[in-house]
Amino acid sequence: MKKSRAIAAALFLLMGTAITASAAIAGRYVEVRDADVYTGPCFANSQMGLRGKQAMLAWKISQGSWHGTDLSGLGVMAVIRASNTLGDPYFNALPAEAVLIVDAHASAAQRQALRGFAEAMAPKLLQHIVRVDTAPISMTFDAEPGTVQVSAGKLAEIQTRALMSCDMICGNEEVYYHPLVPDTTAIPAFTLSEAFHGQGLGEVWTHHDQRSAFIGSFTY
Repeated sequence: MKKSRAIAAALFLLMGTAITASAAIAGRYVEVRDADVYTGPCFANSQMGLRGKQAMLAWKISQGSWHGTDLSGLGVMAVIRASNTLGDPYFNALPAEAVLIVDAHASAAQRQALRGFAEAMAPKLLQHIVRVDTAPISMTFDAEPGTVQVSAGKLAEIQTRALMSCDMICGNEEVYYHPLVPDTTAIPAFTLSEAFHGQGLGEVWTHHDQRSAFIGSFTY
């Protein structure tokens, strides 16, 4: 357990260094799905086609602008419902539908810029945005590496912790699925809970206790 936490702490130091690198826009990123992303092939095969069709992607911008509009301190979240398991190398999960949640603290110009930023970060997943909502977006990183809390008002929430040795079930665990956003430096984490309570996708959900999250940083 101590070893896994030490590795997570080292990776978080690297991610913090990445944020300070020269970039037009940079910040933190959290992703969660309804299937394990850190798992063994046997577990992944049992979930393919059945789970992994839902995802939430959250960006909190530390510094930077998008096409001349300052977005420092603001957040945006995309809630995805795909037609198949996201990341399945054998079956296409697209098209997907998405609900976009932009920060309620943003001005009208900043909300438009947040949408453009999210669409650029995940262009294929956000081709079909069916609804845009506003909510105050919070992303809090605790001192314990891997422990993050994300909320978008009453619409969506994520809570994670670091992966531990007790999360190893079959002993063949690896990063089976990679983050859905390529311009991201991220490590897998354990999802304590994640939920979507909004409208637009024809369903809401709540999931607990899965190895289904990524936590990291982005520069673009």
